[in-house]
Amino acid sequence: MPRAVSEINAAHLERIRAWYDKRPDVLNWASLGYRAILAHYYNLLIPADASVLEVGCGSGELLRRLRASRRVGIDLSERQITAARERCPGCEFHVQAAEGLELQERFDCIIISDTLNFAADVQQLLERLHAVSHPGTRLIVNFPSALWRPVFAAATALGIKRGMPPSNWLATTDIIGLMGLGDWSPLTVQPRILCPVQALGIGSFINRWFAPVFPWFCMSVFCVARPARGRETGPLTVSVVIPARNEAGNIEAAVKRTPDMGAGTELIFVEGNSKDNTWEEIERVARENPGRRIKTLKQPGCGKGDAVRAGFAVAEGDLFIILDADLTVPPEEMPKFYDAITSGRAEFANGSRLVYPMDKAAMQFLNMCANKAFGILFTWMLGQPLKDTLCGTKVLRRSDYERIVANRAYFGEFDPFGDFDLLFGAARLNMKIVDVPVRYKERTYGSTNIHRWQHGWLLLRMVLFAARKLKFV
Repeated sequence: MPRAVSEINAAHLERIRAWYDKRPDVLNWASLGYRAILAHYYNLLIPADASVLEVGCGSGELLRRLRASRRVGIDLSERQITAARERCPGCEFHVQAAEGLELQERFDCIIISDTLNFAADVQQLLERLHAVSHPGTRLIVNFPSALWRPVFAAATALGIKRGMPPSNWLATTDIIGLMGLGDWSPLTVQPRILCPVQALGIGSFINRWFAPVFPWFCMSVFCVARPARGRETGPLTVSVVIPARNEAGNIEAAVKRTPDMGAGTELIFVEGNSKDNTWEEIERVARENPGRRIKTLKQPGCGKGDAVRAGFAVAEGDLFIILDADLTVPPEEMPKFYDAITSGRAEFANGSRLVYPMDKAAMQFLNMCANKAFGILFTWMLGQPLKDTLCGTKVLRRSDYERIVANRAYFGEFDPFGDFDLLFGAARLNMKIVDVPVRYKERTYGSTNIHRWQHGWLLLRMVLFAARKLKFV
């Protein structure tokens, strides 16, 4: 049951309400420019087909600029809500305090922009938001950096920034702690905005290219969170996609060693123009194992990414698993990935080969150095810890994969391997990415299809491309 608003908190909210009811709803050039910058970042975080609730929407200027399909705003001040309805007739507005939120709807995204410091009880506010959220909801909060407090005071004195009522001053550690108390799990925390005005494009240039490099000096901090309990579900059907090129000696072992999981497991072999008898071996093993549900197909194009997409296109399971046919990641490890997703602890489970001791010849030294370097780069770019980006084993729900496909145009067809396409797509949708450590084994048949220098340079180019889409935006 939600906690009632105490008399002390009600008195605080009434003071905030009275202050904003007296405040003119006309925004000056600096305020309009700042909200345009905020809207730019929010539109990068919110899918166009999402439903959005803004808590503390004021006169609706930020909500007006969002591209979401449904936009709803609440605010304490009736005067501000009246102005919002005039400014943004395509949105829906209600006079409500978030601490006592009463809406009969659940939203895909909830945003709180620069207003959390005015809350009477931040924990109660965050707890109350669960009433209008579902397991896939994303809470997006931006709040000012304490480093900028003297700048705000000077701007207010000069009339550039309008004054504010007495407020809290929450640091990033406070926000993260309060989210935990409110049963929200932070996913990413990223400082943004070095220049709060557009200034004929100069501000946009500074914010895009310099803010990611100097995060400590940024004015605003964006935090994305999800409900802490995640999407716990019952048994799911599973599709294991196994791209196979020149892997004839591993096909039978892949079938025998892959365990049945959940409500049923299908194996999908995608043969990729092999020079050995991989295709014939796939067909033979499928015939000789009628007790296993096995699909076989030849990929239409080339590259592992194409094979994975072809396999996913015919998969019928609720959960998609990629298993490399070289079996260097043991198939026996797959239930750990299944459990990570179905328990709600992860939305995208990524294999990590760099935790447990590996077989002596499993990974060459230079490859290991490259893998560690890519892990550091990805952690910085995605805002979530990621140790091993190039492990072939990746697991996600069918519904989330379909969302990645629907948003693939943002990055384009840039990844022949498929690993980065899925990781960047998951990060773009603010999915919870979790590393699942695995034991990495030496290959027992054939040789690797990876060309270290050629593919390494290609991977680096893809990272630089993605940085322009995720970080330097």
